Amino acid sequence: MAKAKARQSKDGFKFSKSLGQNFLQDQGIIDEIVDAAQIGQEDLVIEIGPGGGALTKELIKEAGKLIAVELDDRLIPELNARFMPYGNFQLIHEDILKVDLQEIIHRELESGQLKKVKVIGNLPYYITTPIIMGLLEKGIPADSITIMMQKEVGDRILAKPNTKAYGALSIAVQYYSEVEKVLDVPRHCFYPQPNVDSIVLKLNIKKQKDIEVVDEGLFFETVKAGFGMRRKTLLNSLTLIQGIDKGQIGKALDLAGIDPARRAETLTIEEFATLAKAIGEFK
Repeated sequence: MAKAKARQSKDGFKFSKSLGQNFLQDQGIIDEIVDAAQIGQEDLVIEIGPGGGALTKELIKEAGKLIAVELDDRLIPELNARFMPYGNFQLIHEDILKVDLQEIIHRELESGQLKKVKVIGNLPYYITTPIIMGLLEKGIPADSITIMMQKEVGDRILAKPNTKAYGALSIAVQYYSEVEKVLDVPRHCFYPQPNVDSIVLKLNIKKQKDIEVVDEGLFFETVKAGFGMRRKTLLNSLTLIQGIDKGQIGKALDLAGIDPARRAETLTIEEFATLAKAIGEFK
């Protein structure tokens, strides 16, 4: 296996391409992210990928406790040396996709000193979607998730019906949260400079869903099927759903009051919920 390419900083640190390392350097951008996250002394903050600690050094001043999760073992000594003296810092050397955040959060909130949970991070581009969906689907008891990601992915999350960017990711994230755009981040704000621009979004987690979904599994299966062949009509694309034939799909569309000639990108989240409920009658 070929070794991952790395770029070297002025102080000798080699940035790992395989880990998607691009460290934020613009202080103005950092301040805007911290302001948007609205961190307070009663907050437990979980930072995903602290990297060189540029964001960490501002978060730790505001948070009741800051838990940073970092995978790169080369960064661990430096992060510990810089932030352990604060007394409200903990570093977890692990892949965020493997960390049991539920257990960590439960333990930290048990004392009663910390009241809310805020998740913040500069996500590696190649695993942005798995991290976001992992946090949302597992029901992490966070008030908000403020994250930086590739602009293309952020645009898909923000997208509305009847747009090219609108798809299954848009619906999934908007189902679980109210999505708020914080700011765009040009590529020159990072070192090494990536080939794409970034965006910061704040996902305000919905305590109660504002869309009635009878069966979440079937709802997401319907959404995934609809966009699985997005150029086809719903009557054809929904045949990807297991356990239902085309005739039953036609009846479900009629029951939901949705024209079978429409395409998935024209449906609102509410219409998908209505459609999934109708499909459940025939499945």
